[in-house]
Amino acid sequence: MFAKEIYIQRRAALRKSIGSGVLFFMGNDDMGLNYEDNAFRYRQDSTFLYYFGISAPGLAAVIDLDEGKEIIFGDELTIDSIIWMGTLPTLKERAGLAGITEILPYAEVSGYLRRAAAGGRMIHYLPPYRPEHKLKLMEWLGIVPARQEASVPFLRAIIAQRNHKAPEEIAEIERACDITADMHIRAMEVIRPGMYEYEVVAEMNYIAEKNNCQLSFPTIATINGQTLHNHVHGNLIKPGDLFLIDAGVETEAGYAGDMSSTVSADKRFTPRQRAIVEVQNAMHFESVKALRPDIPYMEVYDRSARVMVEGLKALGLMKGNADDAVREGAHALFYPHGLGHMMGLDVHDMENFGEVWVGYNGQPKSTQFGRKSQRLAIPLEPGFVFTVEPGVYFIPDLIDLWRSQKKFADFINYDKVEEYRHFGGVRNEEDYLITADGARRLGKKKPITPDEVEAIR
Repeated sequence: MFAKEIYIQRRAALRKSIGSGVLFFMGNDDMGLNYEDNAFRYRQDSTFLYYFGISAPGLAAVIDLDEGKEIIFGDELTIDSIIWMGTLPTLKERAGLAGITEILPYAEVSGYLRRAAAGGRMIHYLPPYRPEHKLKLMEWLGIVPARQEASVPFLRAIIAQRNHKAPEEIAEIERACDITADMHIRAMEVIRPGMYEYEVVAEMNYIAEKNNCQLSFPTIATINGQTLHNHVHGNLIKPGDLFLIDAGVETEAGYAGDMSSTVSADKRFTPRQRAIVEVQNAMHFESVKALRPDIPYMEVYDRSARVMVEGLKALGLMKGNADDAVREGAHALFYPHGLGHMMGLDVHDMENFGEVWVGYNGQPKSTQFGRKSQRLAIPLEPGFVFTVEPGVYFIPDLIDLWRSQKKFADFINYDKVEEYRHFGGVRNEEDYLITADGARRLGKKKPITPDEVEAIR
């Protein structure tokens, strides 16, 4: 936890943003993996962590704007719990570290909310993203899941706070990024033909564990980089393979790092591999060069896509005017995802609120293939922390579909693309903070260019 004053200040700022009603926060419960007592790793709801700092199951909280109360609902550990889990700080002690003095039994949540609602007061709640959240809202407020609509003022107020990272948060994210970079560097050092993907993952996990960190998301470490979220680690790494890594850690305080790397299985990239990696590098560096306050991140995405089109034209894979190709969406055959996303207490920060609120300020997203996957579009502001991760991919199923439809034939040289059918994918990713006059990378530098990667191999 941070200093008590930080949580007090966060809640005070939130109270000023919303006029009246009850702000309701649901904590997360333990979730059984294959039976109740064999649980998944516990992770507290990020918004609950942000305002109350306590990482423990069985909690809820309210900020009662009308009565001026801040209450945590939960139960102290019983002797049975202590026998199995040991002596821990009491709930009262932990709540006190966040500046909360009023504790009520968990069973009183329903009565408190029902009395407030019966009095005509608004109960502000956030989008439920777990089944138990939806069931509790149905039990406590009588709202069936199909009618559970989050409070937009509540969403907007929280996003306005959490989007702008405070110095203590930046320090935590930077630590996560440092350790994340070390994971990637370790993978680059050890990968060799004849290893299995899971052996590389084990080396990366060691770096996380020795720094007392958890993973911020399931690791992608694969010779099949054309599959954007490939969590299979059972393949044998062969000579000539490209190996794509997307991995990060989460600190004890819950803050995330997220980086991607593309490495040759051999000590040197082939000429073809080097050429595609250099196209991706050009996309990345152009994006980083553009970062500054007030530039819409969608504009940065467009710049990265135009750079890719020009690079692929030089290799004979694309043709025509780059601006036209990007506007019409032809680039998405090779670049079907977005440029990046917000990052903080969630690796995709506040994604449970919905990208339309976090990354688009309530404006509708594009429906164009590729562009619709851009998670962040709004103008960048000082304090924003986000990823930069353009990519270039050759996805056989997508190539076959578009070719059969003769899609974007004015921009795509399908005969040449066929020569790259089994190439795979390339992605390199870094994490950035917008400053008052520009941007800076968070965490230590990891190799990106072919020369840098080969130097560490």
